[in-house]
Amino acid sequence: MKSLTPELSKHSKDPYYIQLYSYIRDEITSGSICDGERMPSLRSISSELKISVTTAKQAYDQLTVEGYISPKAGSGYYVNDIGGIGMYSKEREETVYEAGKEKLPAVYDLACFDFNKWKKCSSRIYTEYSQLLLFEGDPQGEYQLRYEIAKYVYNARGVIARPEQIVIGAGTQQITVQLARLLKALEIGHVAVEDPGYLPVRNIFSDNGFAMTLVPVRKDGILIEKLPENISCAAYVNPSNQFPTGAVMPVRKRKDLLKWAACNNSYVIEDDYDSELRYFGRPVPAMQGMDVSGRVIYLGSFSSTLFPAIKISYMILPEHAARVFDTIKMNYTQTCSKAEQLTLALFMNEGLYQTNIKKLRKLYAQKLQKVISSVASYGNGAVSAKNTSSGINIILSSDNAVKIIEKGKEMGLSISPMQGDSDKAILYYNQIPLDRIESTIKELIRG
Repeated sequence: MKSLTPELSKHSKDPYYIQLYSYIRDEITSGSICDGERMPSLRSISSELKISVTTAKQAYDQLTVEGYISPKAGSGYYVNDIGGIGMYSKEREETVYEAGKEKLPAVYDLACFDFNKWKKCSSRIYTEYSQLLLFEGDPQGEYQLRYEIAKYVYNARGVIARPEQIVIGAGTQQITVQLARLLKALEIGHVAVEDPGYLPVRNIFSDNGFAMTLVPVRKDGILIEKLPENISCAAYVNPSNQFPTGAVMPVRKRKDLLKWAACNNSYVIEDDYDSELRYFGRPVPAMQGMDVSGRVIYLGSFSSTLFPAIKISYMILPEHAARVFDTIKMNYTQTCSKAEQLTLALFMNEGLYQTNIKKLRKLYAQKLQKVISSVASYGNGAVSAKNTSSGINIILSSDNAVKIIEKGKEMGLSISPMQGDSDKAILYYNQIPLDRIESTIKELIRG
């Protein structure tokens, strides 16, 4: 039942019942009130609009005469089918949803996530903890989820943090916007970023007015000797799984980077991109656990290890930076769904997230090997693939990379050019079903 919110004016030349009649008629003809929808009762309209029941009934009577609504004995008034497809009619609803299905990528793999387990956790939140949903979310993120994240990152990544140091946001880009505000509060106006690197994050810092240094990446990560010196700066790095190259920064170099930060009154922003998804050997521990000077800001996300639409990311701040964030956080509201945060907290508490990680490691390791072997079989030396042993993407090298990218997009694959290198393409293979990888790679390469 739609709430009616007309603005009735005593200065209008039309009496109240005509103004109300005109408003409802327009809502019905535009489709804002659907065919078959039950109308509010006369008494409720009278109470909400501060008009008499008689005035409300006069408006309904006129709508009835003209065929817009009909009364049903003992049940109230209902909207008639007046023909055509309004904005929210049933016919349009079916058209919109079918069109939405058609826009789905041609390639996706439902084996990547058990939505039934997620649904059970979500259902428990709505039934057992529904009272928590009646209040605004914490600007810093729900405490229950921050508590679970603190436990998880300590056990899985060697990250040391209390829930009070954790800030939750709606995706990596949104949490980076929060980080940009915090860096300004810490009087940091310069950011060094990896080249190549994650372009959306670079754009956010640029859009927020930060000076920027592009630092080359080698097989062991960022070139520390190219970082700014004698100024306060923040270096954004992916030490455990550099995007897009997959480079891993060795321990010695991590210590050098931490020393650079301490000596220059600077920070290291450690984006632990897809670090859990390492398929051979143990995942490399996070740099944050090595930090004794409070210079590492740790970023994490659930998009790759749950499902992309979840859009929950977080940052873990050093103690002093967390205190600074406390002074600015009330200026902003939480943009991440409270219900999804609590569902994820329960999902982690039940051990389901950890189980899903193990499942993904096994599945994605098989997919990666299949992609490697398929490229070797059908590339004929003209197309090659770099094995990163981690993550959800792989780099394809070819003189025809542009053509491959165009073909991949036609096929519904997630594929994009590699920044600064026209002979390379980044292919996200995680959503390709295992039994379709060989045929997909063959079609992608051979056209």
